Amino acid sequence: MKKAIEKIRPIIFELFDHLHEHPELSWKEVKTTQFIADFLQRNGCLVRTFPDHTGVVGEWGNGTEDSLTVGVRADMDSLWQEVNGTVQANHSCGHDAHMTMVLGMLLLLNEMQVHLPGRLKFIFQPAEETGNGALKMIEKQVVDELDFLYGVHLRPIHELSKGTASPGILHGAAETVSARIIGFDTHGARPDLGVNAIEVVGTIVEQVRGIRLNPYDSYSVKMTQVSAGGENSNIIPGSAQFHLDLRAQTNETMNELAKKVDHILERVASLYEVKIAYDHKEKVYAAVLNKEAQKIMAQAIVETLGEEQVKPPVVTPGAEDFHFYTKERPHLKAAMLGLGCDLEPGLHHPNMKFNRESLLDGIEILTRTVLATFEQANQ
Repeated sequence: MKKAIEKIRPIIFELFDHLHEHPELSWKEVKTTQFIADFLQRNGCLVRTFPDHTGVVGEWGNGTEDSLTVGVRADMDSLWQEVNGTVQANHSCGHDAHMTMVLGMLLLLNEMQVHLPGRLKFIFQPAEETGNGALKMIEKQVVDELDFLYGVHLRPIHELSKGTASPGILHGAAETVSARIIGFDTHGARPDLGVNAIEVVGTIVEQVRGIRLNPYDSYSVKMTQVSAGGENSNIIPGSAQFHLDLRAQTNETMNELAKKVDHILERVASLYEVKIAYDHKEKVYAAVLNKEAQKIMAQAIVETLGEEQVKPPVVTPGAEDFHFYTKERPHLKAAMLGLGCDLEPGLHHPNMKFNRESLLDGIEILTRTVLATFEQANQ
């Protein structure tokens, strides 16, 4: 397998360069979708695209409807951020690398002339960064027939160094509370005639800081955006808009945290005698690892990098919409590869860099994982 990887090495880096240099935002991955669809078709896949949104699925293999079906998912979208003084689309979360590795798998399987006893789906999912791309693919029944689903994510150097990997990433749960304080403005000389929405916001900030849950489970609530008042400094704003970012390491803790936040908003509204309208948005579930899929991937890491290079599941407060798949389709046996690649300074940093040689490690691990999954099912 390593010899076959060396043969396709130039193509791998050409693929990465192209995807890196052509980032597209969530739900706007139009050219990326077309590029990948063309590549999949040229390399022997049946291709499915969607008339109402971006994303593409390639099906490879000769299995029947009763055969084992395995999926490998890559996210496609980039971030919108300032890079060296210019605001632009930017692949600083590694999605360009994820796409490259999944396309590299297809190249490697063809190079090795593999004939699978089942079907393999290459799933290129849009809009991971907005937290709702996976839900759209679930709605389109992309994963309904899958037995196993694998994913991959580059990891920062403080989690995993190059030459190491983990067969699981324990992402946390996340959601956003979008809220609006509804009131009316008053004159600065007549504060008794209304309620200062800024003071209401300040009370909410203090109250959420006092939330206490199980100390063995990590969690946090932060106000990440607030808007109140206008151009005139002698007007007390009666209305305001704000967002709260909620994080928790488990889904159970997130449920408790959300209830606490709701209670605080209702209590503060009652205290100030104002209306606070709020909604929970952008909810992403925490990871629940499947032991069977994790075990298969761990052995693939051993065969690729060596036994000492297999690391325990990475615990991170970051969120990933990959875990919608197992939440909404509990039959799926899923695992996400955490790939060490000397990534610095960190994910979402505008100048994020990583060792590109790690792409070859990721391709080999994912390919070995898929092949072992089919072998195990046919024993």
